[in-house]
Parts: sequence; C-alpha cells; structure tokens
Amino acid sequence: MLTVDHIRKEFGSVRAVGDVSFEIPTGITFGLLGPNGAGKTTTMRMILGILTPDAGTIAWNGKKVDGTMRRRFGYLPEERGLYGKMKVREQIAFFGRLHGLVEPEISQRTARWIERLEIGQYAERPCSELSKGNQQKVQVACAAVHHPEFLILDEPFSGLDPVNADMLLAVFNDLKAQGTTLVLSSHQMWQLEALCERFCIITAGENRASGTLADLRSAWATRVLRVAPGVEAVRAVLDRVPGATFVATDQDSVDYAVPANTDFSAVLRSLVGAADIHRFDAIEPSLHDIYIKTIGEAA
Repeated sequence: MLTVDHIRKEFGSVRAVGDVSFEIPTGITFGLLGPNGAGKTTTMRMILGILTPDAGTIAWNGKKVDGTMRRRFGYLPEERGLYGKMKVREQIAFFGRLHGLVEPEISQRTARWIERLEIGQYAERPCSELSKGNQQKVQVACAAVHHPEFLILDEPFSGLDPVNADMLLAVFNDLKAQGTTLVLSSHQMWQLEALCERFCIITAGENRASGTLADLRSAWATRVLRVAPGVEAVRAVLDRVPGATFVATDQDSVDYAVPANTDFSAVLRSLVGAADIHRFDAIEPSLHDIYIKTIGEAA
C-alpha cells in the first residue's frame, strides 16, 4: 500500500501542495484528479522521491521510498522525456538498463513492448521523427519495460487518437492484471472512470473528495430520472414527486432531477398507472459530473 499522509510542498512563496492525504491499496488503479495547477504533478514527484515534502510522510508498504525502491517504480511524465536522436529500440532498452535490467532480458522485453504497442515499423528510427502519439507510446514502453510494481502515469493519453487511446487502456489493464499498482492523472474522465477503482480529487493543493466511484456518488444529492414517453400525464406524476425539478424534455422522453433517496419503485408504479411507460432510468452522476461539481465548490 502507498500511504500519503498530510504532505505539503512550497516553492518560495508559492504553495504547490498544502495538505494532501490518501491511501492506494496494492494492485489497484488509482485516479488522481484536479485542474491545472492543483498540485497533482508535484504530489506525484514527491511520491517518487524526485521532490522532498516540506511536511508529511510518504511510504510504500510502510517504508520510506529510497533509491533502491524507486528502481522498482515507473514514471510517465506529462512532458516528453525522450532523447530525440536515439532510436526507438535503443531508447526502450536504455530505460530498462537504468532500472537494473541486463541482457538478454532487456532485448526480450524491449521487443515485446514494441510488438504490444504496434511500433515495429518505427523501431530503428530516431524518436524525433515520430508523431506525438507514437512518441507517447514509446514513453509508455520506457516507463513499464522493467515491469514496475508501482507505476505513475501523468496524462498518458496525451496526443493519442481514439484507437491508440483504447490500446493504452488495454495495456494498463494488462499491467494491473499482472499486479502493478497504477496511478493515473488525466482530464479524460471517461477513461479514468473505466480504469480506476478509487479516486482523489485535489484543488489548490488540498483534498476535496476521495473514495470509490460509489463513495463519490453517495455524496451526490440528486439523480436524473429519465422517463419515456414525456407526455403530459407523465410530467404531472413527476411534478408531484417530493423535491423533483424539471430538467429537460425532447420528443421521446423527459428528465427530472430528484432526491437520491426517492422511492423509485413507488414513482414507477404511479407512472405505469398514468401512461404506457417504455423507459424509466435513474441515472447516476458520472465521474465528470462529480469532478465539475467538486472543483466548482472549491473555487
């Protein structure tokens, strides 16, 4: 388990991280969310030992992260970290050596990553000649070639088209299945919602919300109730639901915001008695909805 306990980091008069705490159980995928300037990258760099917290502690399985432990970790920074003149195959192998791999294992793992990420046609080309998306795939290989037990990925989907983004989603799920603990930071909420079991939202260097998606949803006061058809008789029933508020309508359905603790079975019975109902959905808030509301409340 990674334990981040009340860490703080300042750069002169600038407070990058004020008070951040969370725990990441081994073997899960964790989403670290927040707007630009929230302190996410500084937090990740403190976890990796690149920066030292001014206060608070960070531990992996109860021990402080040191140089030896750091070699078992992986890091994909948001900024490009490739050597432009170095060929793709050489680049991946080089990062493997930095993490302690030796031949023939380096060559074997490098070849597997080149095949897995479908970059074989670029293997002998300098990285500077690759597109942004293919450079990003090379960076992923460099970060994971040593099979890290803990892997931090800062904006991993940057520069990727939808097909390659889906490829990386599959790669990350493979790493998780092999036992790697992953931390992802991204503004692509639907991808994080599909990948992560737990989340932490930070704003202005402080925790704002954390937990599983179910935990975050449980704090959401309302649900969107979508009913079809959106005829007058249906709206008349919904108008009588305590706390219900009309949201929108179209030719086929009507949306109302209702309290999360609404007795949906009772509402459905009333609707069935009023019209021929062919759709009845209580829609949970998405991670995107929760994120926007959380950072809005913190503003």
